[in-house]
Amino acid sequence: MHCPYCRHPDSRVVDSREAEEGAAIRRRRSCPTCGRRFTTVETAILSVVKRSGVTEPFSREKVIRGVRRACQGREVDDDALNLLAQQVEDSVRAKGSPEVPSHEVGLAILGPLRDLDEVAYLRFASVYRSFTSAEDFEREIQHMRTARAAAAVTVD
Repeated sequence: MHCPYCRHPDSRVVDSREAEEGAAIRRRRSCPTCGRRFTTVETAILSVVKRSGVTEPFSREKVIRGVRRACQGREVDDDALNLLAQQVEDSVRAKGSPEVPSHEVGLAILGPLRDLDEVAYLRFASVYRSFTSAEDFEREIQHMRTARAAAAVTVD
């Protein structure tokens, strides 16, 4: 790390701490040449590989925009969308890979969205999974009912 004051090519780490809920590391550094201190923030970049092969940085805002479209006309507040985007990012980062296929991001959205709003989930799933008929919707609704019944049995 170059010193921002004298441009010396090396520095010594004085202190390291987690920042941004563990998504970044804040390091306090000291320059051995000029003795001045400065702070760096290091983050791990998470990239999404699209079907076309293009790679772009993961964006919570893009997740929120896509889910907001599915939630149009539904009573879903911005805090819930932000939480969902955080859950999706945490889930994708937990895989431990710096590059994630866009398909896995979509899969990571489906679970939290089903818990948030079932109608929005069906809208998102219909586009994401390319539903082509009413039977596709019926099959997904039946799957949701079965999962809900199974969850109710385990709670009782």
